[in-house]
Amino acid sequence: MRQSLSLKDAQNLPRWQRPVALLVLMAAALPFAHSTWMALLNNFVIEVADFDGAAIGWLQSVREIPGLAAIGVIGLLVFIREQRLGLLMLMVSGLATAITAWFPSFEGLLITTILSSLGFHYYETVNQSLQLQWIDKDKAPRIIGWIIAAGSAASLVVYVLLVIFWQTFELSFNFVYMTGGLTAFLIAVIGVVAYPQFKSHTKQHTRIILRKRYWLYYALQFMSGARRQIFIVFAAFMMVERFGFAVHEVTALFLINFTANMIFAPLMGGFVQRYGERRALLIEYGGLMLVFLAYGGIYLFGWGAVLAAALYIIDHLFFALAFALKTYFQKIADPADIAPTAAVAFSINHIAAVVLPALLGYMWLWSPMAVFITAVCMAAVSLGLSMMIPRHPVPGHETIFAKEAV
Repeated sequence: MRQSLSLKDAQNLPRWQRPVALLVLMAAALPFAHSTWMALLNNFVIEVADFDGAAIGWLQSVREIPGLAAIGVIGLLVFIREQRLGLLMLMVSGLATAITAWFPSFEGLLITTILSSLGFHYYETVNQSLQLQWIDKDKAPRIIGWIIAAGSAASLVVYVLLVIFWQTFELSFNFVYMTGGLTAFLIAVIGVVAYPQFKSHTKQHTRIILRKRYWLYYALQFMSGARRQIFIVFAAFMMVERFGFAVHEVTALFLINFTANMIFAPLMGGFVQRYGERRALLIEYGGLMLVFLAYGGIYLFGWGAVLAAALYIIDHLFFALAFALKTYFQKIADPADIAPTAAVAFSINHIAAVVLPALLGYMWLWSPMAVFITAVCMAAVSLGLSMMIPRHPVPGHETIFAKEAV
């Protein structure tokens, strides 16, 4: 990383060296570690580590502990700038992914998962902050949509390669984990070497910030973390446990998801920019209620794998609309609050995420349908909260109950 440049001066750099280009590069780096880990996880823990629903629930709860501790980013920002911290955490996540298959036991997977998750969650905390600091408010939804599309394109590369080569060359879990993790690490090194240090317009607070006027944002973050676990943990686990999906079949499903994200994420960004965060989140949570009800119907009525796969794809598309929560906060925030509030919000997001997978893992042993009905209730609460977002949120008009600042 070379000299420091202001965001204004950075616009004189070649396009590939500008701040948004670095955000795109980092978005493309992460999936080589994270998507590889996710694509293989359910098959690895069932075929190699002999997990059941309770064990996967505990693993996923442990995976979320670094997210709960994301507030620690604030302390680190006293010693290291956000941009450097984000790239360092990408390296940590990449290396932890690379060694995952070396420890095929419950205890070993807990350790590698914590390391990988620490890199992932601290990177994501910093990344969200940098996006909101480096991108203008009027362009944020559309540009963030394109950044999501870049990440989806990288995930698509991972999944295409897995689908083509997993069975053809009888790849091992170790080879794939090593390849994906080290690729993410090397891309992060490029981010360190090839880009200057960008200075944001506003110096960020380096202490914990909790403001009463952000209460709705905090509440939405909490519920987002709660219902997200159903999708991440149990929807994919269902594909393997109930329908016997192999690695290449699970990967093909992920491939379809990220192809759809590449196409629709920019369109979703345009939708949010035109119609606002309130409408986007209402569509997301209303749609998720229907999807989770249908997941429950799979167990109640014995619906087949094709419908389950279709629901998983639809679920993932609704999930992509969650970036509207970022731009809602950007519109109501004091600029100096963005970095510390991103860390606080990420920790709030993971309060339920740490507890729920283990609890729902035991519920899964009793009734998978009950897990999805619980998810319907979570989505309904999120729907009610999103109705409180104003059509045009600004500081002083954070909810429909607040009077707009003059």
